[in-house]
Parts: sequence; C-alpha cells; structure tokens
Amino acid sequence: MTTAFITGATSGIGRAMALELSKAGYEVFAIGRNKAALAKLRTSQGAITPVALDVTDRKALAAAVKDLQIDVLINNAGMMPPLGNFTDMSINDIEATLELNLNAAIVLTRLVVPQMRERSAGHIMFTGSIAAHAAFSNIAVYSATKAAIAGFAASLRADLSPYGIRVTEIVAGRVETPLYNDILDEKARAAMYAGNVAVQPEDVAKMVVAVLALPNRADVTRFDIMPTRPVSPSGTR
Repeated sequence: MTTAFITGATSGIGRAMALELSKAGYEVFAIGRNKAALAKLRTSQGAITPVALDVTDRKALAAAVKDLQIDVLINNAGMMPPLGNFTDMSINDIEATLELNLNAAIVLTRLVVPQMRERSAGHIMFTGSIAAHAAFSNIAVYSATKAAIAGFAASLRADLSPYGIRVTEIVAGRVETPLYNDILDEKARAAMYAGNVAVQPEDVAKMVVAVLALPNRADVTRFDIMPTRPVSPSGTR
C-alpha cells in the first residue's frame, strides 16, 4: 500500500487530504498537535494513523519518520501570524512563522528524501499560497515563507528529478479553512467567505489525489486552485 505522510492534518486542507487519500487507498499518517482532532480523524476513516507531534520538534519528527517508508510527503502544516504592518510585527511572531511555515518543512523533507532517492521513487508536495506569487499588504512574513517554499520546491525538483522523484507546489487562493480563526473575528471571517464562492478544502484534496494518480513520467510541478467567481482583492489562502 502506498504511504502518505501529511503534516497539519487536524483541520482544513490537511484533514481533507488525509480523508481523500485514505479513500483512494493510501495508508495515511496524519500529523498534528491536536490530539482530540486526530482522534476524530481516526474515527472518520480507519485507514488513517494519527501521530500527535509538533513538527517544529526536530527530535520527535526524526523519530516519527525513522522506521517508515514514505511514498508521498505532504508538507502542509502552517500558520498565519496576526495581520498588520510589518513594522509593528513582534519578533516572536516572525520567528514562529519562519519556524513552522519554512524551517520545519525543509527539515522534514531532508529527513525523508534519502529513502526516496534510494528507491528512485516518491512524491513531495508543499501547500503554498497565492501570497507567494502576488503582493498583499499586512502579511509580509507569511508571504516571505510561502515564496521561500516556492523557490525551495523548484530547486528541490531540479535536485531530485534525475532520481524519478516528483515535486509539486500547491498554490491555493481563497480557501475556506480555519487559518484565520485566531486572527479574525467571526464578523470578519463571514465577510471573507460571503457568497459561498471560496474554494473548499475538499476541492484541493481531490486535486491532490488526481495529481498523484498521474503516471510517474508526468510531474505537475505546480497547480493553482482559485475560486471561479471574483473575491475581495485582499484574499489569500
């Protein structure tokens, strides 16, 4: 059975990907910090193995992947720091965003790619954002981390393609996820998702399954998934 290792799997896009991949016959390892949410995920789908850990904990991360053969790695865990002008951003928020959105993904990828190279097979995905490819105010550091992920994915592909390993950047636009729950009040979130035009996590998950199903000769290096109808210009993932 093909094994998928997904970070940030307790909610939103990560949870949807875990469920869709399990339905598609993958053995899924769902990684997250929220034990209660992981327990519900196990109940929802029996083929999912929940793993409670913080991906910024290097030792725990290394232990989690040590004895696994991972065929598909999806670096999905991420955070959105409080919105605001960069000049007013706290150093703690800057460091936390860099550590989770960028450093943890690079470290986990480094832990996994040697086994993929040995087998000359594997697929690595990164949940990116439209914020990596267009300028938006009040999210400078978030945008920087996603732009760095885009650059890392492109260079990683150059390193690994001779070994038959595929790399895909997922570029999501307005997706209705809990990403903004801690930084926007209910009224602001309602306005953001008004009209039911936002992409849903399940839409992204279905696209991921479709990309993975392509023959090994084909590598979708990046796919953009955006709402069909117009949304506010301030919208990102």
